[in-house]
Amino acid sequence: MMMDAFNDMPAFAPGWVWLVGAGPGNPGLLTLLGLHGLRHADVVIHDALVNPEILKFAREGAKIEYAGKRGGKPSPKQRDISLRLIEFARQNKRVLRLKGGDPFVFGRGGEEALSLVENNIPFRIVPGISAGIGGLAYAGIPVTHRDTNQTVTFITGHDSRGCVPHAVDWAQIARGSQVLVIYMALKHSAEITRKLLEGGRKPDEPAAIVADASLNTQHVVETTLASLPRAIEDSGIAPPAIVVIGEVVRFRTALNWLEKAREAAAENAGQG
Repeated sequence: MMMDAFNDMPAFAPGWVWLVGAGPGNPGLLTLLGLHGLRHADVVIHDALVNPEILKFAREGAKIEYAGKRGGKPSPKQRDISLRLIEFARQNKRVLRLKGGDPFVFGRGGEEALSLVENNIPFRIVPGISAGIGGLAYAGIPVTHRDTNQTVTFITGHDSRGCVPHAVDWAQIARGSQVLVIYMALKHSAEITRKLLEGGRKPDEPAAIVADASLNTQHVVETTLASLPRAIEDSGIAPPAIVVIGEVVRFRTALNWLEKAREAAAENAGQG
């Protein structure tokens, strides 16, 4: 019956590019359509945040090419990545661009898709679970809860220049959104914190940093907004990480299901 689920999935035709979200890291969070694409692709071009275990789903003989972009490290230019997609598609290859999280959530998938449009390359978008939602769920932090918030804002911690986004009205966000989920915030956490506090955010508001979300190496640090930069420094936590600010962080005490599951598994193993 499981194999029957793939029968009605769209064909991955030669000359097409699929932009696929790999999810926050855990291979189990890859979508069935993403798996279907990996099983048929001739070329897989992946970014730095894709779990190597997910690449094992690629069909035997597929070309696997790394195109990761990491801040502060030598990285391929975005234009060069788009040109590779176009080059392989024009060779009549089935090209799968595999991106961490969701390709359209701070993943530059829109830029790559526009390049394909400009060059008349057919493409399909396969959404993935964004780390800002799925990663927080693995940390036991709901993005929304009726008792705490009716709004949530997703923000990137740096713009195309690598700086804190100047186009963001931080004061308005500080006042107007009950929960903030910030991607790529570690490098500029002090400046972001300062802007939010100046905008009227409460210093003692709960905050958390979730690194390696959904993986066995997941690391969560709970703190307050005012203490966020120091907590990042003291913990030694490193990217990739998501920062969440808001009352929803308090639910982690009760909803921290992953660590409880690990503790139960360890206890059962000890008894065995």
